Amino acid sequence: MLLLAGAGCASLIAAPALASDAGSEARDKQANDILVTAAKLKQAQLNESASATGLDLTLRETPQSVSVIDRQRIEDFALTSIADVLDQAVGVNVNRNETDRTDYTSRGFDVTNRQVDGIGVALQGGVQFGDLDTVLYERVDIIRGANAIMTGVGNPSATINYLRKRPTQEFQANASAYGGSFDMWRLEGDVSGPLNAAGTIRARIIGAHEERASYLDYNHTNRDVGGALLSVDLTPDLTATAGYSHQDNRARGNIWGALPLVFSDGTRIPYKRSASTAQPWTYWDNLDQTAFGELAWKLGGDWTLRGVATYHDLKSNARVLYASGGDFGPDPVTGQGVIGYSALFRDRYRQYLLDGYASGSVEAFGRRHQLAFGVSSGWAHETDAEGDASDVIDYGDIRQLASLRIPLPTYAPIEQQARIHDHLTRIYGAAHIDFADRLKGVAGVTAIWLDTTGDNYGADAARSNSAVSPYAGLLFDLTRHLTLYGSYTDIYNPQTEVASSGHRLDPAKGTNIEAGVKGDWLDGRLYATAAVFRARQTGLAVFAGTFDGTNGNGPIGGSFYTGQTVTARGVEAEISGRVTDRWLLAGGITHLRLRDDTGEAARLFVPRDTLKLTATYQIPEWHDFKIGANLRYQSQVRGNDDSNGLAIRQGSYATLDLLAGLHLAPHLEASVNVRNVTNVKYLNSLEWGQAFYAAPRSAVGTLRFSY
Repeated sequence: MLLLAGAGCASLIAAPALASDAGSEARDKQANDILVTAAKLKQAQLNESASATGLDLTLRETPQSVSVIDRQRIEDFALTSIADVLDQAVGVNVNRNETDRTDYTSRGFDVTNRQVDGIGVALQGGVQFGDLDTVLYERVDIIRGANAIMTGVGNPSATINYLRKRPTQEFQANASAYGGSFDMWRLEGDVSGPLNAAGTIRARIIGAHEERASYLDYNHTNRDVGGALLSVDLTPDLTATAGYSHQDNRARGNIWGALPLVFSDGTRIPYKRSASTAQPWTYWDNLDQTAFGELAWKLGGDWTLRGVATYHDLKSNARVLYASGGDFGPDPVTGQGVIGYSALFRDRYRQYLLDGYASGSVEAFGRRHQLAFGVSSGWAHETDAEGDASDVIDYGDIRQLASLRIPLPTYAPIEQQARIHDHLTRIYGAAHIDFADRLKGVAGVTAIWLDTTGDNYGADAARSNSAVSPYAGLLFDLTRHLTLYGSYTDIYNPQTEVASSGHRLDPAKGTNIEAGVKGDWLDGRLYATAAVFRARQTGLAVFAGTFDGTNGNGPIGGSFYTGQTVTARGVEAEISGRVTDRWLLAGGITHLRLRDDTGEAARLFVPRDTLKLTATYQIPEWHDFKIGANLRYQSQVRGNDDSNGLAIRQGSYATLDLLAGLHLAPHLEASVNVRNVTNVKYLNSLEWGQAFYAAPRSAVGTLRFSY
């Protein structure tokens, strides 16, 4: 059951990258050419917005909001996990509900859509287990709003598109060593280039090893990541690529369920920032392995055809401990009343994906128009096994967690609890229509068929769903620098979340309307956008509680949900690019209003106002000395403590990260990153009713060799 909400997330390292090698080669250029921004698409030959429509469009030509976080920013700010990357993404909220389960929201809704190089990864949820490492990726695109064309199913929130590193035509190599707070150290390397003189055979080897303790009691994580890719030009027009990647995440002393937050009288429980409900004997290991093959064929003119086959295997092995405040919460005088549940889990998720995709342009009515269409099919097989502890676990005075030592419980034999089989088929297509010199249109449609069989903790998991989702957009060039746009799409989400009965919820149905203005200046080096949007979903899964063995048909510690209609309205503004040759700027603001079908405020754990701003400034004359900062702000949020339903709040807060770096030698640079400089103390997320505190001030130093 640990994989149920989102086991497919780790399949993101499954598919091959389709981006141009220019994204890798750009890293060897001078500092003023390093950053690949949204406004430099044509120069860098990067198809930034294919992730939204499948069409070869610039961001200004795409009638949706799209953000890009490239390799340079990842390296500048030492962003070794995808959660750290998305912390800097405009309009995205990272919910660290536990140490090893994270999810994301955008425009008020859960982000369940994933892509690899613009190809939708089917049959997945929105929860990330462990950390997803960044070493395998060249950059990350975030497409806000619904994205029915390229993913087929999901919420009108956002789509995260991971663009993989690929073998390069020219030899390149880099290696980095990190060291930082909480006994963190990391080594990573990346070697790429041709294997023959003609450059028709190319390979890339990528690897990383990271170990870190934590500010949290008992917590420690080891992570090994590796990838190998081989590309062969079978003919000048036909290229085959194959690869393998793995990510082995081993966590000890991991939090499961997090801290009960309030006493029975509604007052907050006073915890240290290091407080944890875990014990040294808890662990959670996730081994993710993927093999893939791809054929890319230039058909003539600008038409291309790609076929991708992927096999993904995710194994999870865990011994976890969940703390519950009971029906009323712990006593405010004695601190007594928190009880624990422990279990062993052995889960496995296997996925098979096939995708065929064609794109190109046609001449009609005296103008050139672009087309893209494809078909995909995915199969997923999930098995969950569990063995519950028979011992009664008493946390005693919850205020004394640091001194608590719970003996290792006795567990029942591990038995299979769930076996689920999914099959999803999609047909999709899109067109970019050139109506006039200043007027363009984008239209598309996707059709899905989903069948599920199996059982989930005694409940029948069978379902059979189908849907058709349209997409339509218009763009009008006001001036040489400004474009007005509007778009509409609906989207369909066969949800993986279950009700308290153990049965899956009915599919959620959503619509998304967006309108705004986009612009670029300084020869395309600076890009900005502002948008208003309205997203609505019916039957949306909303967290309703946690199984504790007495309140439903599901695994202890697992979550159950109820369906709700939610409407989101808001505005966003973003800027990205080079203000000068030395000054890079990226960031934006989001304002939201979320209401349920009765008009009441909904999903109160989602901040209504957020600000994210990143800037770097480089002085080439001083050994390429670089300084930078990342500022993040969010307004207050509210939730209900899972034990007693009493309201809890996290006030608004802002965090500041700083960086400084320079070149020590022609191929060697050093940098230092300081995070949460002002040492703000805040809870990570109130989504699940229980929470733990975010990290205090910390630092990491990096030495990087590049050739």
